Amino acid sequence: MFFKKRDIDMSNGPLFGNMLVFALPIMAMNILQLLFNAADMIVVGRFAGREALAAVGATASLINLIVTLFMGLSVGTSVIIAQDYGADRHADVNRSVHTSIAVSIIGGLVVMAAGMVFSKPLLEMMGTPKDIISLSVLYMKIYFIGIPASMVYNFGAAILRAIGDSRRPMYYLFIAGIVNVILNLFFVIVLHMGVAGVAWATSISQYLSAALILICLYRSHGAIRFIPKQMRISRDKLLPMLKIGLPAGFQGMLFSVSNVMVQSAVNSFGSIMVAANSASMNVEGFVATTTNAYYNAAITFTGQNMGAKKYRRIDRIAIICTILIFATWIIMGGGTLVFGRPLLGMYTSDAKVIELGMGRLRIMMAAYFLCGVMNVFPGLTRAMGYSMLPMLSTLIGACLMRIAWLATVFTWYPTIAMLYACYPVTWALAGLGQVAIFLYARIQIRKRDTDNKPRGAVLNR
Repeated sequence: MFFKKRDIDMSNGPLFGNMLVFALPIMAMNILQLLFNAADMIVVGRFAGREALAAVGATASLINLIVTLFMGLSVGTSVIIAQDYGADRHADVNRSVHTSIAVSIIGGLVVMAAGMVFSKPLLEMMGTPKDIISLSVLYMKIYFIGIPASMVYNFGAAILRAIGDSRRPMYYLFIAGIVNVILNLFFVIVLHMGVAGVAWATSISQYLSAALILICLYRSHGAIRFIPKQMRISRDKLLPMLKIGLPAGFQGMLFSVSNVMVQSAVNSFGSIMVAANSASMNVEGFVATTTNAYYNAAITFTGQNMGAKKYRRIDRIAIICTILIFATWIIMGGGTLVFGRPLLGMYTSDAKVIELGMGRLRIMMAAYFLCGVMNVFPGLTRAMGYSMLPMLSTLIGACLMRIAWLATVFTWYPTIAMLYACYPVTWALAGLGQVAIFLYARIQIRKRDTDNKPRGAVLNR
């Protein structure tokens, strides 16, 4: 197989170093994205007030609920292209590229329309405080104008990552993020646009990142080159993408449904608590987004080794992912607790908001290793072709149990600490389920490999 310098040979050579080389640009990209999102929150919190900070933060779980289903399809893109690329099926890779871009455009338009129509009634259903709901609706409607571009960028980034290129998506996001920050400052400080200014800055930067990634694919050579006039949906590529991507998307939606319910409970404590929760979630995001890089590495490395029929390397990928999750928890989780107050102080100078935000950070960081396991192991399993089982584990272990917690324990003891405690409890349940499902899938793959081998043949490495 021919590998360009920026691509990584995932089916040969050392795994730990290659996985880090692949994951670090994704990690940097995700952290950059969070820094730019944090800049949104900081600018609006510092220059537009506590209510504006709460208004933007109150929309996060609802936006995720509407967006995640189609974003999950990009997981299907990554897996299918990685498997075809690992097996040297370049014509299949090319058809998958054009199918993915077409799906991203259609999906983006559908999500944009849904966001425009349902943002206000859904925010009302969540019990968003009356003093911030009009600002939240305004933010969501402008934000969703940029969703088609966000979809195109994410699908394009999934295509590049599937062949081992995790650097260029990071570069494009960095450029778009710098533009986002500049526009934030201009719209909010100079033009005094408040929440609307932050939303417009985000939407404009999303279209810039989409344009950059499409130009990259258009100028690429070989299997991943995108030619607009050849864009069409190939049924034989769409169906396996849906088979893998839809359960991933539904899993994200299920998480979002439970998080919307948690956000509704947070809203019942008033706009000060909403502001504290929003700032704390943003700080936590830096730990979460690091483990998300391992999830992407797990999908791509496992997918390519599945395509190359090197199944035993998958076991080592799982061990490496677990080590990386644990190290991230110790270093970044511990750092978040140590520097929590000054980090929250960047978002607001309100002492009460900072103290409430620290309460959430202490509970969440104490068990974040479990969250990492729950999030990363489904990537391994999906890349082996088992996508429904991880979704069911999330449905039962995380979402249903989280809803049950809200209906029972939180109802009996309606404190904010008891509300946040539902996270580590459900992470532990879902994480154990995801590890068990991975082991089951690996046994099935090993059995299939043994059954397909002629007697006396050597098993795959």
